[in-house]
Amino acid sequence: MNTLKTHRFVRPLSLPPPPVVYMSTSHPLPESVPCQPRDYPKPLSPPLPAASKQIELSRAMSATSRSDLLEISEGDVVYEDEWLLVVNKPQGVYCENILNSVRRLLTTGRLEDGRTDALLELHLANRLDRDTSGVLLITKSHKVAAKLVRAFTEHMVVKSYIALCVGVAPKWDRITIRSGHGRSKFGAWRVYATSDVGRALPGGSLVRNMETSFRVLSIREGSFIKVPSPRNTDDDQEIMVVEEESKSVLDGTEAKVEVLVRAFPKSGRTHQIRLHCQYLGIPLIGDVKYEGMHEWEGKAFEFHLLHAESLSFEHPITRLPIKIQAPIPSWASMPCGVERS
Repeated sequence: MNTLKTHRFVRPLSLPPPPVVYMSTSHPLPESVPCQPRDYPKPLSPPLPAASKQIELSRAMSATSRSDLLEISEGDVVYEDEWLLVVNKPQGVYCENILNSVRRLLTTGRLEDGRTDALLELHLANRLDRDTSGVLLITKSHKVAAKLVRAFTEHMVVKSYIALCVGVAPKWDRITIRSGHGRSKFGAWRVYATSDVGRALPGGSLVRNMETSFRVLSIREGSFIKVPSPRNTDDDQEIMVVEEESKSVLDGTEAKVEVLVRAFPKSGRTHQIRLHCQYLGIPLIGDVKYEGMHEWEGKAFEFHLLHAESLSFEHPITRLPIKIQAPIPSWASMPCGVERS
């Protein structure tokens, strides 16, 4: 007997339409959707001059050779005690090479305590640019180094510099300039607006505050030298809060004069004095990176003219106030009536 098999037909269930998914703006967009460029703060100081790149490369190569041959002598030491040593750094050498040379100087048997090279705990308490001369502070132990790092970080160290500049004669005798500081998208250090402090930059860093006080020591135009009145005090100084873009010194047609200034950096940003001098329209002589004259009055300059004149701070061990001064270079000789800091 044949059995007839029957098949039951089942109607498929109707499925609801797929839900609509909205993409959150916090998630990355698909590759096919272009991303909007980020609104980074705009630098206010001029970019690096194109002609400066080759000059800077040549200077760096010369500095490397010069630094390798460097030997610090007793005559370069301007202060020393059991915990600190200060040398008058020459131009055109790197700080790290000076530290190595000081180590060799201290291990030639002149230390009374007979410490060996392996026991010396030398640290650079401050750093100077390759072409900046002057006070370079070195500590002899980790403990002292930590205390001075804290003093510098908390702005308890007073620093003074001497700079020789060329630009438009300033209309101020004393000025304090406050701005932002950071790297542009091409990696160069630039001045930013004060209102941009704290904002992110292309490389991931932030705009940081930067403050420097300047005092004009003399202005020379030809054979005429003007020395501001010593009666001017800090109460007479101008305050400049940077919010506007500065003009390039190289584009100006105004007559240029030689300006000798003393600078007091309140913060410790990279190239701080050089950047602020450029913004004020008086870049350092020889500072080609920041629009300074490579040649002036028929003479070519292989270094920028900036000298770390003094450091004042509380001694990390004795707690006594101490002020260390380096000899003034010949280019920074003071006009009659101008005293050292």
